[in-house]
Amino acid sequence: MICRWASVDLQKHSMSTFLELGLKEPINKALTDLGYEKPTVIQEKAIPQIISSTDDLKAFAQTGTGKTAAFSLPILQLADENNKNTQAIILSPTRELAVQIGNNIKEFAKYIPNLKVVTVYGGANIDEQIRGLKKGAQIVVGTPGRTVDLINRRALKLGNIQWLVLDEADEMLNMGFKDELDKVLESTPETKQTLLFSATFPREVEAIARNYMTKPVEITSGEKNSGSDDVSHEYYLITERTRYQALKRIADLNPDIYAIIFCRTRRETQEVADNLIKDGYNADALHGELSQAQRDSVMGKFRKKTVQILVATDVAARGLDVNSLTHVINYKLPDQIENYTHRSGRTGRAGKTGISIVLVNNKEKGRVGAIERIIKQKFIQGKVPSGKEICQNQLMHLIDKVNAIEVKESEIEDFLPSIYEKLEGLTREELIQKFVSLEFNTFLSYYENSKDLNDLSTRDNSRGGRGTSENMTRFFINIGRKDSLNPAKLIGLINDQKITDNIEIGAIDILDTFSFFEIDKKFEDETLSTFSNNQPEFSGRGVNIEITKKERGAGGGGARRGRKPFGNKEGGFGKRRSSEGSSGGRRSEGGDKRRVSSRSGGDRPDRNSGSDRKPSGFGRKRRER
Repeated sequence: MICRWASVDLQKHSMSTFLELGLKEPINKALTDLGYEKPTVIQEKAIPQIISSTDDLKAFAQTGTGKTAAFSLPILQLADENNKNTQAIILSPTRELAVQIGNNIKEFAKYIPNLKVVTVYGGANIDEQIRGLKKGAQIVVGTPGRTVDLINRRALKLGNIQWLVLDEADEMLNMGFKDELDKVLESTPETKQTLLFSATFPREVEAIARNYMTKPVEITSGEKNSGSDDVSHEYYLITERTRYQALKRIADLNPDIYAIIFCRTRRETQEVADNLIKDGYNADALHGELSQAQRDSVMGKFRKKTVQILVATDVAARGLDVNSLTHVINYKLPDQIENYTHRSGRTGRAGKTGISIVLVNNKEKGRVGAIERIIKQKFIQGKVPSGKEICQNQLMHLIDKVNAIEVKESEIEDFLPSIYEKLEGLTREELIQKFVSLEFNTFLSYYENSKDLNDLSTRDNSRGGRGTSENMTRFFINIGRKDSLNPAKLIGLINDQKITDNIEIGAIDILDTFSFFEIDKKFEDETLSTFSNNQPEFSGRGVNIEITKKERGAGGGGARRGRKPFGNKEGGFGKRRSSEGSSGGRRSEGGDKRRVSSRSGGDRPDRNSGSDRKPSGFGRKRRER
């Protein structure tokens, strides 16, 4: 099929309300209830176009600009609520996005009593979805796989379809749904109107337009693939050794952070989330290996801000509609740099501003320039904050909270005389000093001797040839990835032994059948004896540790230092592999080594608090001592 598309200039439109766009009163009433006041640019352009024409439509719209309303409101305007046949099919790449779209349309249609919306997706009971379709649904929202399954079962009939919507078509192709798209297209009449919405339009999506659309009208909200003006873009130069440290420092610098951290793989996503949780942050993971119930739970907690930092893959985050994100952090850049637009578009929504941050090493720096050309915006190079900067930010944030707190005298007046009596010997300055010290002593101590992570002059040894710090002892342990070990679980195992009240852990390397970790040299004997006495098990296996010494030029995991391992088994190992516990580099903290306390079990200041208190700022949890 030869495709020629017309261009439409709708810049001259000056409509200011949804009513002026031609929408009927029940829809406008629902929009008013939802707090919608003025249409976005893409809504102002798309809605009249779809209502007034049967032409196919290509819509370029950045993430967060109101695409769902742009295609669903005109469909609601035109659909026949008295006809129970399916009139519109909307395809989206993920379950989360399909559910989000379905819920939005139901909200828009709440004053259209006979119009029904059914959402169909994998991972849920298909029989329930079939029952919903049998009752009649004018609008069906679905993922490609489940939609084709229902077509094959003759439960979903698309012979009367008037509108086919392809939302995030680029991602559907990336996920391998081309065959499913072909099947759906074959099941729809040629007379339908095809509406294609996407934030990016790579060659594959242009191919969809050529193959599936006839002379489509093209409208845009901003330039193709460009980034939102409400998002500022920053990049930080790091090494693989310091990538995770830099992430933590950026989080700590922002007391009210509410962020998504994007990783490239499911494994990396889970590992970063596990480490953040272990280090005391209000974090959780979202990826494809979670069940639907688990994903729904995580997303629910994130929307309620019970979780402040969500670590996610690109696909899993597609259905997450959150308007108040402060940051998007690219722990690793996406494989396809066009997807950066999708990521950064998660923040700076609904008229708010946001920050998109990229962590890159020297080899990756060139990709920043490529992204700049695509989004037509410049990145600002940031400096990884120092410990002093972080402490200052946190202290000032605390003071601001104290200034803003509402004092309820009637509720505390009975306690005040005793409090005044206990504190009467303190001057104003002493009281302030003690107050600050109570809250921040441990935090200040944690960052007291922190290294400058902006100094990239030291060799980045993330790919072999690693040396052990003079102040650290390197241990071999006979469990690894095949035992479901990850850095967070290893830290927990060490913590459970109660070696001492406060111990520092350095580099961690998780391999297939064994692992390595570094412990403060002062406690090497205590570590050996404590493990020996406790005889711990992990996943049903007896745990053996022994001291190793990393020799320069050694081809394997290091030479053992002439000590017998404790336990009943020899923890032998062969040639060391290049795979590590964390994607792209070892789980190493460098100068900011993990502090593991037998009381707190995490790499964070242990601050006294009641268990029912809300999480503190900067994404870390308050824990009981």
